[in-house]
Amino acid sequence: MNPQDSQIHFCAVAASTAGNLSRVAHVRVDRPPPGEELNFGEVTDARLAASVIVMRDSPEGPEVLLVRRNPEQRFMGGAWVFPGGAVHPEDGGPEAAGRRELAEEAGLELGESHELVAFSRWITPSQVKVRFDTWFYVAEAPAGAEVRCDGNECVDHRWARPETALADGEAGGLFLVFPTIKHLEQLSGFESVAALVEDARGRDVQPIQPRVLVRDGGAEVLLPGEEGYEDGI
Repeated sequence: MNPQDSQIHFCAVAASTAGNLSRVAHVRVDRPPPGEELNFGEVTDARLAASVIVMRDSPEGPEVLLVRRNPEQRFMGGAWVFPGGAVHPEDGGPEAAGRRELAEEAGLELGESHELVAFSRWITPSQVKVRFDTWFYVAEAPAGAEVRCDGNECVDHRWARPETALADGEAGGLFLVFPTIKHLEQLSGFESVAALVEDARGRDVQPIQPRVLVRDGGAEVLLPGEEGYEDGI
């Protein structure tokens, strides 16, 4: 089994818009990763969350910031993800939460005038115990930005072209979870950060909620439009 198949991330840290699901194939797993157990009881409410895709230009093409979650954490320990987390009451909304989380986890301060563009929204399947309703934003890195991981939630970082990160994930060099993979696919191919941001401005962001189809001793993660999605629970 492909390592990615056994490490599918059911949770809401990334998303696709309805018009960009053609590259997404359903994935079969024997079980979800630790901290993401399936729930066959009462459905857990999805907690509002936010994440920020930070990009910068390079001679080879746009690069994206990935941070590595502390391997000791039960939830997504060791995964390379985009900075983000749950919305707190004092945040006032997902965008403000994204700015706060980016500052706390990666040491990047984005002022209110620094544009964050809504890119996607993903809601964790109803069968998963820990659920999020996550808004994903894209932003250009401030000039001369220096990333400083907090050492608690995030212990390392890297800038990488989306294509390179995907290749490293396939080779086993990076632990990439399902939504991160799908987002990296969408980020690939842009000539500049400006082109990516302009594309994001034109998106009609709609909530996407995967479904889990459990059968034959395993589970399949399905997205809207995929065969079998309506049979999911």
